[in-house]
Amino acid sequence: MAEEQFAAAKKAEEEYNDIERRMSRPEVASDPKAIRRLGRRRGELVPIVDAYHAYVGACDDLAAAKEMAAEDPDFAAEASELESRLPSIEDRLRTALIPRDPDDARDTIMEIKAGTGGEEAALFAGDLLRMYMRYAEKRGWSTTIQSQNGTELGGIKDVQVAIRAKGNPAPEDGVWASLKYEGGVHRVQRIPVTESQGRIQTSAAGVIVFPEADEDDDEIEIDPKDLKIDIFMSSGPGGQSVNTTYSAVRMTHIPTGVVVSMQDEKSQIQNRAAALRVLKSRLLAMKHEKEAEEAADMRHSQVRSLDRSERIRTYNFPENRIVDHRTNYKAYNLDQVLDGDLQAVIDSDIQADEAERLGAGRN
Repeated sequence: MAEEQFAAAKKAEEEYNDIERRMSRPEVASDPKAIRRLGRRRGELVPIVDAYHAYVGACDDLAAAKEMAAEDPDFAAEASELESRLPSIEDRLRTALIPRDPDDARDTIMEIKAGTGGEEAALFAGDLLRMYMRYAEKRGWSTTIQSQNGTELGGIKDVQVAIRAKGNPAPEDGVWASLKYEGGVHRVQRIPVTESQGRIQTSAAGVIVFPEADEDDDEIEIDPKDLKIDIFMSSGPGGQSVNTTYSAVRMTHIPTGVVVSMQDEKSQIQNRAAALRVLKSRLLAMKHEKEAEEAADMRHSQVRSLDRSERIRTYNFPENRIVDHRTNYKAYNLDQVLDGDLQAVIDSDIQADEAERLGAGRN
């Protein structure tokens, strides 16, 4: 193993031990903000530390077996077996040292918007919402619809949903770690319920995902003077008012022009709080993208493109087929996927992303 990689692993172990000591201090244990921040970083270090311990242990065992081999032939066989396993243990450590997305452990805000195709596109947007909510349920995550505009036939013009894990998951188990691959254009091919001639129609819906900022996240500071807040009545399908109070909130961040609307909470105060959290999440995503671009570290890979108009997936109902165009994943279980069995599709994206990161890390 290269000396610099071994040194990086040793440094990660030292940081991990320091975090463990800090988290045990009473003043830190009583600070939710500090515990969340340290816990997130600890989770990032666990795979490195585990792989490092496995590597050091294997090296120590190999050295001891070689030393004893002169006296006992059984140790020679053990040394040979350990020597054959060492390359895979080294590879595990090298892979663990490749930096992860720092947001992997975060929760996620998802927006789904009907695209081309009229009412059929709105119905498909509703199908996608149900698919993601059922997938979240299977993963043990919670979902909260923050805003939604529907159509008379039960479709969805646009919807925003918060998807959150329980506790402090490891980075690889975080909501963002899986759902960050879902951003882009999703295309559907099927016979619309409004089609009397039985012709297949193609329509689309757009999905945008971004990591959710913590309520007390100090990475993003918003000056109240930079906010323009409008209050209006909530509306339901077709635009009709759903209550008689002005509780819906439209929040505009003047420096960036980012606009967030929230209407599904019960009060104006709750809608303000929810809108502010979503605004912070949007600004956090913009900040990270800008930092990555400036560092020339943004991977325009086949898996994650910043181009939100990228067509990423096709859902073909007549053939019960789903295709991910970034990884060439194809399966004929569309009905199951729409019922939340989405993991195999997402795994194809994760594997492609990991392969791309591993290749970049070796260059």
